[in-house]
Amino acid sequence: MQTNPALAERKQRIDSNMSKIKHKIVVMSGKGGVGKTTTSVNLAYGLSLRGYRVGILDADLHGPNVPIMFGKEGVKLSKISEPLEITKNLHISSLSFFIPDNSPVVWKGPQKITAIMEMLEGINWGEIDFLIVDLPPGTGDETLGIAQNIGTDSKAIIVTTPQKVSILDSTRAINFAKLINLNLLGIIENMSGFICPDCQKEVNIFKKDGAKNMAQEKKTDFLGSIPLDENIVESSDNGLPFISNDSVASRRMNDIITKVIENLENKSESK
Repeated sequence: MQTNPALAERKQRIDSNMSKIKHKIVVMSGKGGVGKTTTSVNLAYGLSLRGYRVGILDADLHGPNVPIMFGKEGVKLSKISEPLEITKNLHISSLSFFIPDNSPVVWKGPQKITAIMEMLEGINWGEIDFLIVDLPPGTGDETLGIAQNIGTDSKAIIVTTPQKVSILDSTRAINFAKLINLNLLGIIENMSGFICPDCQKEVNIFKKDGAKNMAQEKKTDFLGSIPLDENIVESSDNGLPFISNDSVASRRMNDIITKVIENLENKSESK
């Protein structure tokens, strides 16, 4: 089979761009509505607070919500090459910077793959410590396109909620990651219990420990759990990551970040 020279050249440019990034982590979910984008945003922001240089690529083409969670809704950029600066250590890029507000993205598979390739090729992240990629739910074109082009040294984090229907879909995401040789960094259980703002009692609305049990079954790391917390909703709506507040959720997120860093260091030492 002959290789398309234009595609081969584009792949070389993508590889060159990705080679400047120390750690590439895709955040996946088996289904929508589990808080994957919220997790991605707070993971990235928390890493930047620790002094790491971080980029976030919003690869959810049909629901690009990363800018909203940083208070950048409605911002438009003229060049795809320059990501938007949030802080000195944190930059983001999203399709929402280049399309009219509230306009649906009605694209077929090849158009979505082309957009993904253009973002991987064209965004100038520079030499950074982490690139966090917020993927759309499921295992469709965007997820496959990112996974096949971001680099063989990239890692995946699975976000799920505890109940059976979410665990089932997340199991498929884990199997997908293994199928395409995407290194699994671990699993996060989101919406793991509700913290009552008055009495601080935790109520397990969506059950509990489903992700922990799945991690044991799949022989992968359980990174931790994040409860339902009113601070998360308020912070997200106000464009400020909840990890910047003092709450049970922010402390749990910080614990997860510590474990992510430790796991990456252990994997590097084992090579």
